[in-house]
Amino acid sequence: MRFKLFIFGLFLFLGIVSAKATETAPAEELDVTELILEHVADAYEWHIVSFGHTHLSIPLPVIVRGEDGEWHVFSSSRFAHGHAEYQGFYLSQEEDHKGKIVEKNAEGEEIRPWDFSITKNACSLIVSSIALIILILSCARWYRKRRQHPESISPKGFIAMMEMLIMSIVDDVIKPCIGKHYKRYTPYLLTVFFFIFFNNLLGIIPFVPGGANVTGNIAITFVLAISTFIIINIFGTKEYWKEIFWPDVPIWLKIPPIMPLIELVGVFTKPFALMIRLFANILAGHAIVLGLTCMVFVTVSMGVAMNTGMTVLSVIMTVFIDFVELLVAFIQAYVFTLLSAVFIGLSQAEPHHVKN
Repeated sequence: MRFKLFIFGLFLFLGIVSAKATETAPAEELDVTELILEHVADAYEWHIVSFGHTHLSIPLPVIVRGEDGEWHVFSSSRFAHGHAEYQGFYLSQEEDHKGKIVEKNAEGEEIRPWDFSITKNACSLIVSSIALIILILSCARWYRKRRQHPESISPKGFIAMMEMLIMSIVDDVIKPCIGKHYKRYTPYLLTVFFFIFFNNLLGIIPFVPGGANVTGNIAITFVLAISTFIIINIFGTKEYWKEIFWPDVPIWLKIPPIMPLIELVGVFTKPFALMIRLFANILAGHAIVLGLTCMVFVTVSMGVAMNTGMTVLSVIMTVFIDFVELLVAFIQAYVFTLLSAVFIGLSQAEPHHVKN
């Protein structure tokens, strides 16, 4: 009971403080849409926290090839959070290239250089990949040691959790969906699952090394979907391609090629569905959390009572959505792996006499 009273008093205090701060400071209208888009977008620095007009962030390396053909390597701190120009490059404020590095050509027009900079998402991708490799190799190292005494050691803690997770994915997803050739595709599918799951979890953490919108970036989901697309169509059997270009349907559905065209469209809609499903769900989760957080600041000008009530509601709903996001992080990794396994399994079609 005392803990509940303490939490309520804390929420009340936060609401009163935010309302008083609004009375003593000039009100600035908060653009919620711009704030959300800014936080889910990629950036050339890793923002940590802001104190008024002071921004604390980690600068990242900028690597660009300008119109003059020369390479330029420098720190993103040279841009002074978008307020300065360095070596002819600056962060654009125009709609076409907003937030991107640009330079001006001879006609004074903004153009994009060849940009190979280590952005926030790229940095998070590198950090998460290294961390994931270390975790998986530590599990492999434990099992190598276990070979010497297989009966005296049993997996516990983190190793036991990883074993349970891996075996559930292999036995419940990969084997049933792909069939007898499942071992060939198991390393790829497990890599995809843990990559998505780990980056989803990191995206929920609001501070470094988390907070980056990696799996909510369509470029990342595009590469994942294309990887599955390549595996499906390179390792697809002859029967798989026969079912696409000459399916077992009445001849009038094959000439003119009505069914082959429909099947061919399906070849491209499968990776498209993988890409959009993961991108949209993760991006929506980040947007909901940010939107609920903004309720505290949007209602500041509505008075102490309204702001206090909305602060309490915002905190409760944000915590609830964060717990939901933990579940979503696993579900989205599971669904992507499941659909990839299903599509790969369909590409391993065999003639009917072989099946029998």
